[in-house]
Amino acid sequence: MNIARYSIERPTSSWIFLLILLIGGTIALQNLGRLEDPEFTIKQALVVTPYPGASPQQVEEEITVPLENVLQELPYIRHITSTSTAGQSQIMVEMQDQYRAKELAQIWDELRRKVNDYARHLPPGAGPIVVQDDFSDVYGVLLALTGDGYSLPALRDHAKYLRRELALVPGVAKVVIAGEQQEQVVAEVSRARLANLGIPPQRIYELLATQNTVSNAGRVRLQDDAVRFATSGEFSSVEQLSTLIISNPGAREQIFLGDVATIYRQVEPIPRQILRFNGDASLWIGVSFANNVNVVEVGKQLNQRLAELTYATPVGMELTPIYDQPAEVNKSVSGFLMNLAQAVVIVMVALLLTMGLRSGFIIGLVLLLTVLGTFIFMHLFNINLHRVSLGALIIALGMLVDNAIVITEGMLVGIQKGQTRLRAAQDVIRQNAMPLLGATVIAIIAFAPIGLSADATGEFAGALFWVLLISLGLSWITALILIPFLGDRLFRKGVPVAGSERDLYNKPIYNGYRRLLQVALRHRIVTMLMMLVLLGGSVVGFQAVKQSFFPSSNTPLFFVDFWYPQGTDIRATAEDLQAAEQWLQQQEAVTQVATTVGRGAPRFSLPYLVELDNENYGQLLVRVNSSDDMPNMIAATRDYLAQFHPNARTKIKRMEIGPPVKAAVEVRFIGSDPDTLRQLSAQAQAILSADPGLTFVRDNWRERGKVLRPQFNETHARRVGISKQDVDDLLLANFRGKRVGVYRDGTDLLPILVRAPEEERVYLEQWHDIQVYSPALNRYVPIAQVIDDIPLEWEESVIQRRDRKRTLTVMADADPLHEETPAQMFARVRPHIEAMTIPSGYEVQWGGEHEASGDARAAVFSSLPLGYLAMFIITVLLFSSTRKALVIWTTVPLSIIGVTIGLLVTQQSFTFMALLGILSLTGMVIKNGIVLVEQVNTEERSGKSPYNALVDAAVSRVRPVTMAAITTIFGMLPLLFDVFFASMAVTIMFGLGFATLLTLIVVPVMFSLMLQRKEAG
Repeated sequence: MNIARYSIERPTSSWIFLLILLIGGTIALQNLGRLEDPEFTIKQALVVTPYPGASPQQVEEEITVPLENVLQELPYIRHITSTSTAGQSQIMVEMQDQYRAKELAQIWDELRRKVNDYARHLPPGAGPIVVQDDFSDVYGVLLALTGDGYSLPALRDHAKYLRRELALVPGVAKVVIAGEQQEQVVAEVSRARLANLGIPPQRIYELLATQNTVSNAGRVRLQDDAVRFATSGEFSSVEQLSTLIISNPGAREQIFLGDVATIYRQVEPIPRQILRFNGDASLWIGVSFANNVNVVEVGKQLNQRLAELTYATPVGMELTPIYDQPAEVNKSVSGFLMNLAQAVVIVMVALLLTMGLRSGFIIGLVLLLTVLGTFIFMHLFNINLHRVSLGALIIALGMLVDNAIVITEGMLVGIQKGQTRLRAAQDVIRQNAMPLLGATVIAIIAFAPIGLSADATGEFAGALFWVLLISLGLSWITALILIPFLGDRLFRKGVPVAGSERDLYNKPIYNGYRRLLQVALRHRIVTMLMMLVLLGGSVVGFQAVKQSFFPSSNTPLFFVDFWYPQGTDIRATAEDLQAAEQWLQQQEAVTQVATTVGRGAPRFSLPYLVELDNENYGQLLVRVNSSDDMPNMIAATRDYLAQFHPNARTKIKRMEIGPPVKAAVEVRFIGSDPDTLRQLSAQAQAILSADPGLTFVRDNWRERGKVLRPQFNETHARRVGISKQDVDDLLLANFRGKRVGVYRDGTDLLPILVRAPEEERVYLEQWHDIQVYSPALNRYVPIAQVIDDIPLEWEESVIQRRDRKRTLTVMADADPLHEETPAQMFARVRPHIEAMTIPSGYEVQWGGEHEASGDARAAVFSSLPLGYLAMFIITVLLFSSTRKALVIWTTVPLSIIGVTIGLLVTQQSFTFMALLGILSLTGMVIKNGIVLVEQVNTEERSGKSPYNALVDAAVSRVRPVTMAAITTIFGMLPLLFDVFFASMAVTIMFGLGFATLLTLIVVPVMFSLMLQRKEAG
């Protein structure tokens, strides 16, 4: 079909196509889902198994190892990491990279079946097993509920009300409450009083356990009615527990529980997590959003609903956002849309100034329509607006005009030669349609490794490929359909007809370039040797370029992690953090401080790493006025912590962009003996601590913990009829409290705990006075009769495993204020670590940013050879010549010259995004080369000598090639100020700037060398 004739002679169709892109794109833009960062699947599930009373080694041997063996049978596993602590096993299961959210739902079901099938083999007292497959849920709105004078139960009641109401807002997927503390009913029973009365503790346990249970008493038929029995006796208030008769059966005197016990209701004294906001006790409410929604719009509805619920908020309670993803997304997306608009305006101005008003207007309008059309397809394929998709559009801007420039330039030149508008359009499309299609496909394939990368980084940046695929493909279609249509209307008048072809290019810039090219062609060998020298210099210079993975976010929020010695009580951790909170709140730059103790916050951002349960862990989430305040505030916080919190290991970190890593530098030691592993850890920590750029050096086995080990005398115990279980129950009830039943309070089930009064459990030194009931003697005896001593010993408090082997990981982080990148620090410490003497049977592995970056690049490079092969084959097929394809491909490695210069001049790091920039350069360079070589063929077919055809073709391609480069370079300017895309922008701007010179000089020279195009005579 003659596309040019159809678009010109059937203007109605062309107008409809134009209006569809214009109006449809505008509507699609309003309806696209909006996110701050692209979604990527965290392919992890957590398997938690309690085993109360077991040591870490017992947990490892009896729970963790068997469960690991069961889980390893799943074919989807990538890594299994486990943490065995006293009384609990936590196994993190990570699936292989290629699985996405849809497949994971089925995988988690299979994992559950495996785990549940094994549950019957758990040792007595262990379980139940809990599988948390929502570990990766993101609660983009995180709110702190505080109330001066309100108790945590009162806050919880209002939080539950808010959870119910907010879950009904359209677009909200889930609402959770963090920081809830279990209420309990406590019966403090005096052991001395029980001993005097001769009542065994087991009687109290049994009565409390059975009195308040729900049991089925059956039913009876009364005439036509079926009536059930419901026996009275359940407690309706805590006070009623005091009236429970506990005297021994047959005793004349009635003894009530209230006679020997103080009964009250309280919040659990040892919580699993403590939350505060600006120093006040609080609960946090996390709201997650449904998939493919406009987060900004849902955020507005959420805020509207919260405003409507103000009437139900008790006076004095406040709900304050800790993290507001809709606001961050609105700011981020609005900023990127502004960058996109600026880039479009910059490109259009550049076109108007260099191509002329009419040509510039045509190309600029087609560019705008192409961008709007891209929004239509993004909406159809559920590609949201976020950092990567909008960045991809900005990256594509320069390439989007390439096709339009070539067609517009060719049509304008044809008219200037005296052709009709229709003939000029037909000729240029016939000549360039297939080469431009091939070049466009090659440019798309250059980004394919990103879209085809299976790992999390590829998933994170995958939208880059899909948006470029849509936009570049659409740019070819709009260039072929809309340029002839618009050119026919705007080139009707005022286009001067040149006297000859030479007159078209008889301008200073063309004449200067012609002379330069002729010199290069006369000295072809020297020209290429100079290029090789520059290439060699750039390869050497690239060694000085800083290496990095992903940059930190510029969100004005930073985290302070506190790690206290292993075994620190959670209440002691919380108390020490209060001083840091107060100091931070006094700083002018700080707007709010949120504190979590015992575990990390709910995941409010995908890159946020949630720390698992640890009583000795605390984290401060510190928000400052602006990102400009971050460096000074981080420096001041670091100095304060070093001076006033020397007993805690602290780590300050900024929010990350992209898939997270636990530590910048990680070295894993794998082996069986804990002592050997700790010796290796000590050596590695000494090496890492000596590096000036590294901080917060630690290992994940942490310190050994203290354990009191009562020495049970089995001989004496047998004589008085006391078992080890009796002793354990007594110690539990005396110091912590033994759970014996439940108390029903509406929808809540409160555990009933029996323990000794505070005055009887304060001093451990009084343990000799504790009385244990002897069933054989029917009386209490001192525990000293069955326990010889209670020495204090040390034990491995944490046992870490990775892929079913004991693994100790030494970690260190880059100083957030240090100029060097983690890659530079890693390069310094690596030789020293690898020089360590490793015992036989032990292994060393590298993790951290080095491993994550390597995995990401390996995933990209795995599909690179196939992509490059496809690109080369397309180039060969376009010209039916391997030598011409080789001419074009010669320029690809030379583009690294500009990249090295750009990164060194701007002091940007070579990040993963810069790597993607280099891949995109390949497509841009080849595309320019194809356009030039195709013009050479056209000139030769017109009857010119090979040499003149080469020179004239190069001269005629000066404006299209340079304009394509200029528009791309100028379009990148807004990305220079975005931390995520800055390195990619520098790579493309400098690489393409130099690559343009390569196209205009090196391609003709190589063409002359390989196809023997010499000047005659």
